[in-house]
Amino acid sequence: MSDTHTVVLVEGASDKSAIEALAKRHGRHLMAEGIALLAMGGATNIGKYTARFGPRGRGLRLAGLCDAREEGDFRRSLEHAGLGTDLSRSDLEALGFFVCVADLEDELIRALGTAAVERVVDAGGELSSFRTLQRQLAWRGRSTHDQLRRFMGSGSGRKIRYSGLLVEALDLDRVPRPLDMLLAYL
Repeated sequence: MSDTHTVVLVEGASDKSAIEALAKRHGRHLMAEGIALLAMGGATNIGKYTARFGPRGRGLRLAGLCDAREEGDFRRSLEHAGLGTDLSRSDLEALGFFVCVADLEDELIRALGTAAVERVVDAGGELSSFRTLQRQLAWRGRSTHDQLRRFMGSGSGRKIRYSGLLVEALDLDRVPRPLDMLLAYL
């Protein structure tokens, strides 16, 4: 990290995978640009990383991506790190932190549409597993969107595996706003 000038803080490996895939599609190599992507192992760890890399630590430029339910954790940690007070959503964005409506999977499913996501799942060889989930009593009658979100969140490594594949399937003019804004910020 000696040549790093920006650290992008994301909740987990699936977020990191999606950002890497989007950067690659835009012909960018973030590490070569001095930008490090750091999966924190959960949003509640942000305070540790803002302290280590932010103005009171190494003094690096920070950016990030979080789910709506973790926005408060991000806001408090950025305020504690000395990056503002009473931060609003637009203040977060000015600092380079972007919020997914529910989560990254939700954003990607909405951007692609459920039929396209099902095609990606089929290409991944897991359409029959998804159909099994759809037949489960707890998931019958739920929207395909909700079923796909649950499917992505179940199974070891599935979120990580599909986040990059879903980004690869996107038309670049339909990239979810938080991902698009983050990459533009970087």
